Amino acid sequence: MSTDATSARVFVGTEPAAGIPAGDRGFAYGDGVFETMRAHAGRVPWWDTHWARLVRGAQRLRLVLPDAAQVRAEAGLLLADGGDAVLKLVVSRGAGERGYAPAPDPIPTWVLSRHPPPPPCRADGLALRWCETRLSIQPALAGIKHCNRLEQVLARAECDAAGVDEGLMRSTDGDVVCATAANLFVLKAGRWATPAVERCGVEGVCRAWALDQLGATQMQLDVTDVEAADALFLCNAVRGILPVTRLADRRWPLHAEVLALQRRLATEHPAFATPAHRPEHP
Repeated sequence: MSTDATSARVFVGTEPAAGIPAGDRGFAYGDGVFETMRAHAGRVPWWDTHWARLVRGAQRLRLVLPDAAQVRAEAGLLLADGGDAVLKLVVSRGAGERGYAPAPDPIPTWVLSRHPPPPPCRADGLALRWCETRLSIQPALAGIKHCNRLEQVLARAECDAAGVDEGLMRSTDGDVVCATAANLFVLKAGRWATPAVERCGVEGVCRAWALDQLGATQMQLDVTDVEAADALFLCNAVRGILPVTRLADRRWPLHAEVLALQRRLATEHPAFATPAHRPEHP
């Protein structure tokens, strides 16, 4: 398998399946959770952290997860060539009768797929816009990576139509929450902050790493907080630390602290080591 290959395996419980079963609740209702993980040299450095978040999401939704050892073994097979890739795991509640009520003893459907890694972040930073699509406030689903992502789909379409790299999303109350596929960090008066996600949004794996590294504060942020910031960056577990240099009419230079954080991440997760960050070998 080449590093550009895309392949997937489908399972119902422990058994391989030819495809998604008819009546699968993940397909019908978005009734499931997922993780998207960056792999390097045939392994996923943050596997345990991703699995822990998957467990939290499954507990919140009362989903049955597949056997962890089997999933990891299948991941090893998909990455057996030792290449770099993106690995995606989707777990649904499984098949059931028509209607919202879940079956009493569901057997999970799960799909593990391999995809090419994304291109490196633009050296001159990302250009953002404010998205018109808002995020619904729902504390019961906040923080977890559930499979219902229609708000993000609509917001991402806005970004593509506008020709920008990413978009910032607000809640229906107007609070700043995140980008369409990344968490947001803001520097103001020498302190880093990131939007709290108790009411909506996702507790990103890279977000957790950056919170720890920066000693950042989780807090409510509004549009003015972001537009008046001294620096911004986005982060996610597939693309790492992403400097922001433009938001609508506001411009920022590349910030030394953001570039330093990129270098720090590259030492801990080698998939994010750009040529400039890789150590030289004699």
